[in-house]
Amino acid sequence: MGIKFRLVIMNFLQYAVWGAYLTSMGSYLVGVDLASHIGIFYAMQGIVSIFMPAVVGIVADRWVPAQRLLGACHLLAALFMGGAGYYAMTSGADVQFGTLFTLYALSVAFYMPTIALSNSVAYSVLENKGFDTVKAFPPIRVWGTVGFICSMLVCDAAGFQTTYMQFVQCAVLGLVLGCYAMTLPECPVSRGDEKKSVVEALGLRAFTLFKQKKMALFFIFSMLLGVSLQITNGFANPFITSFRNVPEFASTFGANHANALISLSQVSETLCILLIPFCLKRFGIKNVMLMAMFAWVLRFGLFGLGNPGPGVWMFILSMIVYGVAFDFFNISGSLFVNNETDVAIRSSAQGLFMLMTNGIGATIGMLGAQAVVDHYVNSQTSVAAMTAGWSTSWLVFAGYALCVAVVFALVFRYKHDPAAIGEVQH
Repeated sequence: MGIKFRLVIMNFLQYAVWGAYLTSMGSYLVGVDLASHIGIFYAMQGIVSIFMPAVVGIVADRWVPAQRLLGACHLLAALFMGGAGYYAMTSGADVQFGTLFTLYALSVAFYMPTIALSNSVAYSVLENKGFDTVKAFPPIRVWGTVGFICSMLVCDAAGFQTTYMQFVQCAVLGLVLGCYAMTLPECPVSRGDEKKSVVEALGLRAFTLFKQKKMALFFIFSMLLGVSLQITNGFANPFITSFRNVPEFASTFGANHANALISLSQVSETLCILLIPFCLKRFGIKNVMLMAMFAWVLRFGLFGLGNPGPGVWMFILSMIVYGVAFDFFNISGSLFVNNETDVAIRSSAQGLFMLMTNGIGATIGMLGAQAVVDHYVNSQTSVAAMTAGWSTSWLVFAGYALCVAVVFALVFRYKHDPAAIGEVQH
């Protein structure tokens, strides 16, 4: 079995685990009267990303081979997610926020570091085999999105998107990946015998990247853009499903199969990943990130203006631009960090990127989004007022993304050198 194919399997399962519940958990929470807690459930992914990816990345850099750590984290995440599913099954409609949230939080605490870890494993294996990561990684990473889509569609087709079974599906996939990751090629650790400072010994040198103005601005704007990352994951499914309560939209396909409609976002993501090598070489990281920022404006704005009936084309267009919004930021940013950092701190630097985006940024974003939705949607009593509230909420999110894009265009300075893409910069 070729090494690229082995990494394809790893990426497929990596995101299939996430896809089992990420876009549908909000609808399950609405069904068990926990709608006001959607924000904190999704924010928990960000809260644990503030410290767990960085800590796990340091361990992978210094002591434990990344592929073994990847497997261990997935096994632990699957154990707790399985516990959440079992608790939800036995509790029925009497699910208590505290218990479900604790089990879920422990699971994502071990899952979130695996996103950066899986990237580090892929980069390490490809580089050891002599591949150019910028060219070789995107076609492999695209299968992660395929796995996410397949998992979403299975969840929808099996009727899991409003039940606890989505947690069970996630746990089973996690167990499979945890075992598989242990069989991947060995990734090197930087043990070294020379005397090191405490900062170097703990792998904290990645944080010194903030001393470079270019990297400091990159990480700050990564955080600001990270605010947008989880909003549609948490609220798109409940939003689209809410149209079941509007008579003229009650029988539409989208209102009854939100996950299937949302999966178009991941199809777009799959195609856009393949554009990354060309766009990075042709336009550079600043312009690629600007494309992502303006795509977020369209993503949210089209949600605010569309509906699953005559306006379904706006939903579909929103799904299409999601590929640019997500990939041109997440994947390009990860490759940029890989190219701009020394091999000795690369896993730590990937963890730092996760901390700023899926950590601080996503946490602020989900808690803020919950406040907006509570104000404009959950505080309303009539269906018409709630529908109008959803529209206003999405337009508020679009306005935020537009402000970030304009400031980034004015502040971030980066001289693009097409010949340097794919090489490590020092």
